[in-house]
Amino acid sequence: MRTLDRIVGLLDALTAWIGRAFSWLTLFMVLMTFANVVLRYVFGLSIVAAYETVVYAFGIVLTGVAGWTLLTDQHVRIDVFYGRMSGRAQAWVNVVGTVIFLVPLLYVVASRSWGYVGRSWKMRETSNEIAGLDYLYVLKSFMLVFVVVLAIQGLAFFLRNLRVLILGGEIRGPAPGNLPAPPPGEDMAGAAQPERGRP
Repeated sequence: MRTLDRIVGLLDALTAWIGRAFSWLTLFMVLMTFANVVLRYVFGLSIVAAYETVVYAFGIVLTGVAGWTLLTDQHVRIDVFYGRMSGRAQAWVNVVGTVIFLVPLLYVVASRSWGYVGRSWKMRETSNEIAGLDYLYVLKSFMLVFVVVLAIQGLAFFLRNLRVLILGGEIRGPAPGNLPAPPPGEDMAGAAQPERGRP
C-alpha cells in the first residue's frame, strides 16, 4: 500500500500546485477591477478589453482550482447522514459517488466540450465586441482544463477511499503541505478542520 499512498500523495501535491498557481489570478482580478473603476469614474474611460480581462481571469480561476477545491473539501454541500457514518461507510459513499456521479460528469463535459473548443481554436474565435480580446478560444479551452484537474484529484480521492475499504480505518486527509495556509494570526490548531472522514 506504500505505492498507493505515494501515488495519492503525488496527485495531491500536483493538485495543490495547480490550485495555488491559478489562485494568484484572484489578486490580478482585484487589481484589474480596481483599475477599471478608476478609469471609468475618475478618467471617464471605458476599455472593453480591460473588462474582458477580468472575465477571462474569473473563468480561468473557476475552472483551474476545481481540483484543489475537492482536495481541501471546500465544495458546498448539505450533509444529513454522511457525518454520522463510520469511516468505512463514508469510504463506500465516496467510492460509489465518484463512479456514478463524478466520472459521468467529467465524461459529459469532456465529450461535449471537445468539438466546441476545437471549432473555436480552428477559427481562432475572438470577442464579439469590436475592441474586445482576441483570445476567446483560449478561454474556452479551460472547460477541458476543468476536466483534467478534477479528474486528477478525483482519482486521488477514489484511491484514498479505496485504501480504507481494503485496509479499514478512517479516511486520511491530504498531506498538511497540500492544504491552504490558515488565515493570518490563526494557527492550524485553531483553523477550521475538515469534517471527519473527508479528504
